[in-house]
Amino acid sequence: MAHSVRLSDLFVKQAQSMARVMSRSSASQIEHWAKIGRMVEDNSELTYEFIRDSLIAKAEIENGLVDGYEFDS
Repeated sequence: MAHSVRLSDLFVKQAQSMARVMSRSSASQIEHWAKIGRMVEDNSELTYEFIRDSLIAKAEIENGLVDGYEFDS
């Protein structure tokens, strides 16, 4: 269910600018930032880069872009 939230004009403009670069809607960009922010708060010892790379790896696995790994003993 969608909800209206008041955000500063500057924040919305920043989100719109980044959204264009990342080929996302403004709302999707704000949701992305919120998702990352929540992860950082829950895992403050992790860097942004680690969180970003983990999300990329998860998406690659979910989209079948990763081959299985076989361990040779």
